[in-house]
Amino acid sequence: MAEVLVTGAGGFIGGAVAAALHRDGVALRCVDRRPLDEWHQVVPEADNVVADLSGVDACRSAVQGVQSVYNFAADMGGMGFIEANKALCMLSVLIGTHMLVAARDEGVERFFFSSSACVYAADKQTDTDVTALREEDAYPAMPEDGYGWEKLFTERMCRHFFEDFGLETRVARFHNVYGPLGTFEGGREKAPAALARKIAVATLTGDHSIDIWGDGQQTRSFMYIDDCVHGTRLIAEGPNGPPVNLGSSELVSINEMVDMLEEIAGIRVERRYDLSAPQGVRGRNSDNTALRARYGWEPTTSLRDGLERTYAWIHDQLVTRYPVSSRV
Repeated sequence: MAEVLVTGAGGFIGGAVAAALHRDGVALRCVDRRPLDEWHQVVPEADNVVADLSGVDACRSAVQGVQSVYNFAADMGGMGFIEANKALCMLSVLIGTHMLVAARDEGVERFFFSSSACVYAADKQTDTDVTALREEDAYPAMPEDGYGWEKLFTERMCRHFFEDFGLETRVARFHNVYGPLGTFEGGREKAPAALARKIAVATLTGDHSIDIWGDGQQTRSFMYIDDCVHGTRLIAEGPNGPPVNLGSSELVSINEMVDMLEEIAGIRVERRYDLSAPQGVRGRNSDNTALRARYGWEPTTSLRDGLERTYAWIHDQLVTRYPVSSRV
């Protein structure tokens, strides 16, 4: 019998959390709508289920007999994806709503929801030298259109399911998660993986020019996957409280991240700036005051260290695609 359900377990973050829980001896049920051979990683010993959780019947089946839920299931991706698929991202509200209803009805003890920094009000993120976002900055509400609204709505659902029905809910607002085994091509990848891929291709082909979305001055913080997994479990298993940031507080520009990747790869590239491409907000960083106060911890992996590991993995995925004669 499974103790814990991980939804979106075929995804990057869900798969990493499931693997960590399995290493600690937790009995798992893992659910994703993708075929099993398309999951980022699979725990063979888990009860692995392929199902679309946008319907309530599938959610009821998924939660039967489990004590707690980690809900990562959603349509999401990098800025290019979420700006072009607003309605599709908002339809993930069906997953969150039906999962909460099923968890309540089946007597689940605890429910974790993975939210996003995209819930934060846009007028708080208009400058590259941005003031780090505090949890209260989500209101008055003006989140990222589509994806951010869905996340903010489901946060409120979690709050009210606790208040009205006593379902213990926990919410973390993820800030830009990256690392090995993550998506790095195909349109859903985020900036660290996309840029690492571009630099790796440059080293393998000898064409040392890359496209950068925007002017490269936009700023973000990026959290390594190991920190995300550790923080997720702290929050999911910790005391009750309002939504909390889960992200690195190391603010960098896109240009600075390219600088790091150049050093890691040992090359210099020509940067072609595409000002017509999706860029998102001008600056975003995580204020971790509440995270430290509540859990005595915050992400510690530096961007440089995380990029080294991520770049090495992406380079290894690409190296067989290019003949030796094309490398410089």
